[in-house]
Amino acid sequence: MHSKYAAATAALLALSLVPAMAQACACGCDQFDVGGPDMNPAGRGGEAFLEYDYADQSQNWSGDRSAPASQNADKEIRTHFVTAGLKSKLSQDWGVLVEAPIWSRTFRTETDAGTGVDRFSDTALGDMRVVATYTGLSKDQSSGLIVGLKLATGDWKHAGFDRDTEIGTGSTNLLLGGFHSGMLSRDGAWGYYARVLWDKPLAGQGGYLPGQEVTAAAGVSYDMPRFMTAPVHVIPLLQVLASTHARDGGRAANPADTGYTRMLLSPGIELTTDKWGLYADVEVPLYQHVNGNQLTAPVLAKLRASRRF
Repeated sequence: MHSKYAAATAALLALSLVPAMAQACACGCDQFDVGGPDMNPAGRGGEAFLEYDYADQSQNWSGDRSAPASQNADKEIRTHFVTAGLKSKLSQDWGVLVEAPIWSRTFRTETDAGTGVDRFSDTALGDMRVVATYTGLSKDQSSGLIVGLKLATGDWKHAGFDRDTEIGTGSTNLLLGGFHSGMLSRDGAWGYYARVLWDKPLAGQGGYLPGQEVTAAAGVSYDMPRFMTAPVHVIPLLQVLASTHARDGGRAANPADTGYTRMLLSPGIELTTDKWGLYADVEVPLYQHVNGNQLTAPVLAKLRASRRF
């Protein structure tokens, strides 16, 4: 029925994590999930997934507008993000998500003498995340809480990279949030969801502590009639994503070029069967304001495949 899949999709999208989306000199260089399938499979059991994200940050931005590239020594941060994850619903009310990312990043920046451009590359494990969800606030489980940790497992010492462009932050972060989802139509085909997450660094290393971040998302989804798509459920969706990131701190930080506020529009689509799922979206900035000069990406892209068990 429409209601079954639309309700599940709305709840799953609402639970999607939005970890820190940026570090200092590059607005979005710590990109992870900004929407998509949820961390809590319906019913008992679990779900394994593999996700690919892509960001090419090559546009210099200052304040709320594009700025000349000459104002920023950094020229490009291009990253391929691959994340393997496991979701499990431990009980009626509790679920858990574990994510292990591997990033491949290329960083282009001016030489110390300013006479040319150096190119540095790194492929390494990123910062892992372990997150629990609680949905026992109401009988229909339409609202819930999120609590978790981001662990300092990523590489933050690679030669040639600044601390704000390293694959790992070197920090342990507390993740706290909440979510709500519901139906917009009587037949359950239309659903909505909203979520907020606070990402608070607790301890850093090497004189660097990334700024805290608050992210929020709201969206609508539509479960298309089965006779048009059987045996696959096709669920288009539209999200608005917003985040604000504080300046980084510590002797290794660059506070002048740290921190931002931005809003993204993200159309996407989810294809599901009883066991398999495929999700894709793009995220396009509607508004962004950065401190100093930071590199931004004109578009972000995501593709995720999942298998329930």
